[in-house]
Amino acid sequence: MVDVFNLAPAIALFPLFAFVIALFLGSRMPKGGALAGIAATGGSLVLSLWMVAELAGGNGPYQEELYTFIGGVEGEGVTLSFGLLIDPLSALMLVIVSLISFLVHVFSLGYMNDESETGLPRYYAGLGLFTFSMLAFVYSDNLLMAFMFFELVGLCSYLLIGFWFRERAPASAAKKAFLVTRFGDYFFLIGVVAIFATFGTTAFAGDESFVTAAEAVLDGEGEMNTFLGLGNQAWITVLGLLVLGGVIGKSAQFPLHTWLPDAMEGPTPVSALIHAATMVAAGVYLVARIYGFYALSPTALGIIALIGGFTAFVAATMALVKQELKQVLAYSTISQYGYMMLALGGGGYVAGVFHLTTHAVFKALLFLGAGSVIIAMHHNENMWDMGGLKSRMPVTYWTFLAGSLALAGIFPFAGFWSKDEVLYETLIHGLGDSPLLLVGFAFGLLAVVLTALYTIRMVLLTFHGDPRTDVAEDPEPVRWNVKFPLVVLGVLAVVAGALNLGTIKEVIGEENLFLHEWLDGATLSGDLGEEGALSVHHYEEVLEVHAGYGAAEFPALANGAIALVLALVGVAAAWYLYRGAEPAPHMEKLGGVRQVLVHNYYQDEYQVWLATGLTYPIARVANMFDQGVIDGLVDAVGTASVVAGERFRKIQTGVVTNYAALLALGLVLLILVFGLAGGWF
Repeated sequence: MVDVFNLAPAIALFPLFAFVIALFLGSRMPKGGALAGIAATGGSLVLSLWMVAELAGGNGPYQEELYTFIGGVEGEGVTLSFGLLIDPLSALMLVIVSLISFLVHVFSLGYMNDESETGLPRYYAGLGLFTFSMLAFVYSDNLLMAFMFFELVGLCSYLLIGFWFRERAPASAAKKAFLVTRFGDYFFLIGVVAIFATFGTTAFAGDESFVTAAEAVLDGEGEMNTFLGLGNQAWITVLGLLVLGGVIGKSAQFPLHTWLPDAMEGPTPVSALIHAATMVAAGVYLVARIYGFYALSPTALGIIALIGGFTAFVAATMALVKQELKQVLAYSTISQYGYMMLALGGGGYVAGVFHLTTHAVFKALLFLGAGSVIIAMHHNENMWDMGGLKSRMPVTYWTFLAGSLALAGIFPFAGFWSKDEVLYETLIHGLGDSPLLLVGFAFGLLAVVLTALYTIRMVLLTFHGDPRTDVAEDPEPVRWNVKFPLVVLGVLAVVAGALNLGTIKEVIGEENLFLHEWLDGATLSGDLGEEGALSVHHYEEVLEVHAGYGAAEFPALANGAIALVLALVGVAAAWYLYRGAEPAPHMEKLGGVRQVLVHNYYQDEYQVWLATGLTYPIARVANMFDQGVIDGLVDAVGTASVVAGERFRKIQTGVVTNYAALLALGLVLLILVFGLAGGWF
């Protein structure tokens, strides 16, 4: 009988093979090697589902060391290795990544149909490498390995965002994404090194993991090396915040969110992959992966929650005034990942993973639906040039509507259940012992109204009313390879909330529904066996002991009702403002406020000033000091040495009698000096 866990490496290797095939043989294959990519991601999806089935059957978690590139002797010394960890958390994420990537490959058959034969192999090679990088990142069993693939994910995003590199905008957007995320990853790298220096390991799981070691230290059962004179608790907070730098960059959280809207310059299927299952999801997944470590630091959790809640609100305000379809979705992504960060920082580990799951489905659906509209509109993305597409594109409309209602948090679509769980967990922990979480909760509530408003505005401007251009009057038809992924994701956007119906727990009398029970076996630290794993129940105890996140009593149904009412307020406002055959641009009435939102709170301008107006002058002064003072001193010493050498070189005549005379003269001088000093004369 085949041990399915032995096949786990193939989950990532399949897309890697597709990358090699498309890169070297794609020009000789139909569609540039697209079929190889579809087969590879399909194989990864099948294996991922098989892993889920094995874990559901009571087998696993499973850990395997694949390669040791620095190994200690007889268990002593530094050990650095590549390994994989398959547990409920990683298995769930493997299914998400492989499913979305498979559907993106299929969708690309229709979207990239007009691309040149030379460009297609490069495109499908990039998708294959991107998928491989994310899958390998997901089942990495240590932080160093995760960092390496975290960086490879960033490289792939650079290549795909700048796919049309001969045009100025895509090339600029790719560089911006690469540089902004590298800034965050710089802190991540320091965090990896610091964790290794502190605990001697970067392993996620097992008795020797850094998560287990940190918890033992705080429980008074061990010691760790701290730096800068900080105590144990403070040093764990510093380590968590350093890793958080990479998370903020990758998951486009304030203030490192500015790269994501520009990334829309890449092909739309790439946007779907980046926003739903790879690049942006990587940061939030990393926090979930090492959540046992973050649960030890109330300060780190509070900062995560505050950043998440603030980002959710601010990004939603910017989405209100965008005119391009993909730009609305881009700011929506920033906002929704803010909700996930709010959940994780607010003590809602399951809620954060739940929203990560549902968001992957409905955001991939919305981006692919936007891609279908863009095909029909001959690549015009301005919503004010659309209208009336509902009757002309029924499959796209109904599936896009399902994704939009899920995003807006309308009952019973998937987003309602997960967003409600996020707000509920944040509220009950905030009412317990952490008032800071209540600030994040307030931002989250405000974002609920705004999300529903900009989402329904997007639907009405795109699909309802009269066609506002000739292209909208007679749009380009789309084929089955565009419609098939939309239908699959549309169904999931309706039913995916069944994974964890948190709001009706009180009604049905269940304390832990499916996703809670599934993640209860997630190996966040400790042994790989069921008893030693850091389960959902265990991390809740850790939160109460170390982070002081006591949970207060609050009716779950009341919280769900509040969230739903606020969402319906946003829907009603959008309907009132943008209904009818000829909707008016009401946001222009905001005047100066609209200008601030259009310019994204001038974050780009501020960052450019920070680089050119502040950092560059400081660098010039430092360079002048380096060249004028440091180099001047070094050059002066060198010059003195050269001059002295030139003078003393003249002593070297090559005549033996001269050398003898100099020796005699030197001896006489020494006798005189010592004689005078000793009183001999």
